[in-house]
Amino acid sequence: MNPILEVNNLKQHFKVNRKFSVKAVDGISFHINAGETYGLVGESGSGKSTTGRSIIRLYTPTSGEIKFCGHDISNKMSKADKNFLHTNMQMIFQDPMACLNPREKVMDIIAEGLDIHHLYSSQEERKQKVYDMLELVGLSKEHANRYPHQFSGGQRQRIGIARALVMNPQLIIADEAISALDVSIQAQVVNLMKKIQKETNTAFLFIAHDLSMVKYISDRIGVMHLGHLVETGTTEEIFKNPIHPYTKSLLSAIPEPNPIVEKQRTSLTYNYATSGIDYKKGKNQHVGGEHYVLATDEELKMWL
Repeated sequence: MNPILEVNNLKQHFKVNRKFSVKAVDGISFHINAGETYGLVGESGSGKSTTGRSIIRLYTPTSGEIKFCGHDISNKMSKADKNFLHTNMQMIFQDPMACLNPREKVMDIIAEGLDIHHLYSSQEERKQKVYDMLELVGLSKEHANRYPHQFSGGQRQRIGIARALVMNPQLIIADEAISALDVSIQAQVVNLMKKIQKETNTAFLFIAHDLSMVKYISDRIGVMHLGHLVETGTTEEIFKNPIHPYTKSLLSAIPEPNPIVEKQRTSLTYNYATSGIDYKKGKNQHVGGEHYVLATDEELKMWL
């Protein structure tokens, strides 16, 4: 099965001044298959959102290769490639209020992609497409004539999801799409994403730092730290058998709903500066199945 997205050795560096640049993403590789959810996790500042933005080309990658459905989208793109990218890949942003135009009605916000790419033949069809999307995300067509400030946070995020889905994309990048929402609303939005995925076979790149949510929604997981992908594998492999000390420290921080178990839980600490680990020296080591760890041979022996 050919993956719909392949990322090879992607680097995204930002120049601060003549001497110094921030290496936000420093040589990561992964792939996403059609209809699956790939969870990208890590602490704030580890480069997750930058990865998502580089893939959808909000940033121009410093180096590396990004292939989307056979199209090379890492360098200068032709008009046809740009068109293909903008219709087949969509993004749901973190802050639902900041990414919706406060002066536009919901109808026009959702139909914006359709307008740009002329994907309807009549105003009736445009209206119908928006109504169908609203229904799919659990809103009603009466909502189409309101403005974003008249909705709650969860509803606004649904509008963001509807705007991404109306293009019928093959890949949706959800950048911390639920972190600004209440826990009960988070569950609704994630269930909604799962339902949509079943119906439309859309692939998701799900960027988050809430591990229990990632466990629930993802088929495979990549753990990021300081711009490096330190461990990647299926959800079961990562949660049952974490190998990298950073992954172990992340998983040990998940609270247990059982108070007796919670009392005995010990959080592991991980400090890259004092750990003696150098991500630059490590290479992707195959542990088994789809499980890979960034490590030198000595480190791998020590951790296993």
